This record gives sequence, structure tokens and C-alpha cells, in this order.
Amino acid sequence: MTEAAAPIADPRTPQRPIVVTLGDPSGIGPEIVAKAWDLRDREGLPPFFAVGDCASIAAVWSGPVRTIADPADAMSVFEHALPCLHVDDAAEAVPGRPTLDGARCAFQSLEIATGLTRQESARALVTAPVSKAQLSQVGFTYPGQTEFVAERCGVSRGNVVMMLAGPAMRVVPLTIHVPLRAVPDALTVALIKMRAHATARGLHRLFGIPTPRLAMAGLNPHAGEDGLLGQEEVETIIPALDELRAEGLDILGPLAADTLFTPRARERYDAILCCYHDQALIPLKTLNFDDGVNITLGLPIVRTSPDHGTAFDIAGQGHAHPGAMIAAIRMAHQADISRRAYGVPA
Repeated sequence: MTEAAAPIADPRTPQRPIVVTLGDPSGIGPEIVAKAWDLRDREGLPPFFAVGDCASIAAVWSGPVRTIADPADAMSVFEHALPCLHVDDAAEAVPGRPTLDGARCAFQSLEIATGLTRQESARALVTAPVSKAQLSQVGFTYPGQTEFVAERCGVSRGNVVMMLAGPAMRVVPLTIHVPLRAVPDALTVALIKMRAHATARGLHRLFGIPTPRLAMAGLNPHAGEDGLLGQEEVETIIPALDELRAEGLDILGPLAADTLFTPRARERYDAILCCYHDQALIPLKTLNFDDGVNITLGLPIVRTSPDHGTAFDIAGQGHAHPGAMIAAIRMAHQADISRRAYGVPA
């Protein structure tokens, strides 16, 4: 991957804080947010504040927490305590024991944090993990937090792109939560082109890469072997890539997925478009499990999230690793600087 151009701003002097939701109060969100604050100086993190049930932090961490009423207060509080905008859970959060009250709190926290970012009280949004199963029982009708944030930003679900990024690679799954047998039909020329253009724009605006280099994975073994092992490459992927190149995109492919992710191969491109969920996430999580970040492209705001779940099984035990949360806060900070330096919206 090429390095992003240097931002035209001082990254250590932000004017507004980043907002971080605590996610499900019974998951590891409160712990990893608190640990990120604890490591703020070592990691060079910008000021941020939490939104959620502040008591859920005290349940898993003994450090200083300061309740705030206004996001602006976080700037002065941050050096001395973790600022937290409290959302009443109406019940005690027990680590590892998710409840519907906790899901309602997570839902409300996401709503508040998204609104604060939209109105520019916060300069970027970072979302901690939530339980989709719990949220579905309290009126949350979205596939995930990405779709909720997109709707609140006035953006169609089809126009946002989920990119998973880490130090080793950036990947974009073209299809996400669909059965594997449904992938060939879902993979259309229009979908490939839309995701490719959105990825290129995101790499430019949020990562400061002026001319992004993309690669496209094949769906079938050996990228179909010219139709011998499947027709999807011949009938769908190659025509889409031909059109994208004619429109000015630098994109390679379709390439065989078994060699696409090797270190030498990754030097040739800045992001990899993958045909389905696991084709993208298995290599990303293998190489960057502790610092992988989910960043949403195509929004008018910057939104990131650690690339892992609630981990109810280890919540409250002190074992949760904050690496991905730290990486998500850092990436949100850098993406906000990049988009403002380049004078373009996210």
C-alpha cells in the first residue's frame, strides 16, 4: 500500500473532540474505551469522549471518569479523566450478561453520537461493538450500525461502503452478510463499479492517496481460469473492470485470491475489492486482528469502528485488548485531518 500524503494540519491540536460510543454496556466496549484513554499519551491519541452508560465503565475499570453535559467540555477534561456523556441505562450493566435495557442504551447512545457528529459538536464518530441480536429486540431494524449511521446522514445504504483497514492491508467486501450461494447473483457489474468508485474516492479523501491503486479478487479458484472454473469472471467481473479502466480507475484483476494477499502482491495496490465477506475478512483478521478498523466510506462524516464484536465471554475479566479501539480512534483522527486538508467532504 502507498503511504498517505502528509496532512496539511497539526494533528496534535484538534479544535473539537472525537465521540466514541460505549456499545453494549455488557460487552467489552466500556473496557477498551477506558484502556484507550489510559494509553492516550503513549499512543498519541487526540481528545475524545464516551457516550453511553458511564456506570458500565466503573464496573470494569478503576480509573477516573468525569461526566460531562457538553461535548466541548471534553477538551479540558480529557487530560485528567475520561469524559463521558451519560445515557441512562435504567438498570445495572453486568459484564458478560447482555440485557434489553443495555441494548436500548446502546441504541440511544448511537443515535446521540451520530447526531453530535452530524451537527459538528464532534469531529468524528467511533462506534464500539453492539449485539445485533439484542438490538433487534428493541426496535433496531438495521443490518448493522453502518446502515443506521448512513440513514441518519441521509445517505442510501447502497451508497456506503465498508472498508476494513489495518497496517498490512485494506479490503472491501463487495457483498457482506449474504449466504455464500447467493454471492454470484449479487455480484453485478453495477455493484462492482459503484463499490470501486466509492473506494477510490474514500482512499483519496480519507487517506490522502491522490491516485489510488485497486485490485479485484476473482470469485472462483484461479480467477476462473478463463471460464474453465466458472463464468462469473468472464461474464461479470472482467466487463466491470474494463469499464472502470475506461473511466480512469487504476484497477488490476480479476486476480486469484490464493496469491492476492501475499506481502509482495500487496505492494502493488492500496485496497483490494473482494467478492464476499470471508474472502476479505479472513486475511485482514489473520494479519491485523488486534488493530483492524472498519471505516465507512461515502458518508458526510468520518465513522470508524474496531473490527471485532462484543466478546461477552471475556467482558469484565480485564482481558480485552484495546488495540483495535486505539486504531479506530487514530484512523478517525487522521481521516478527519485528511478530508479537511484536501478540502472535500467524506
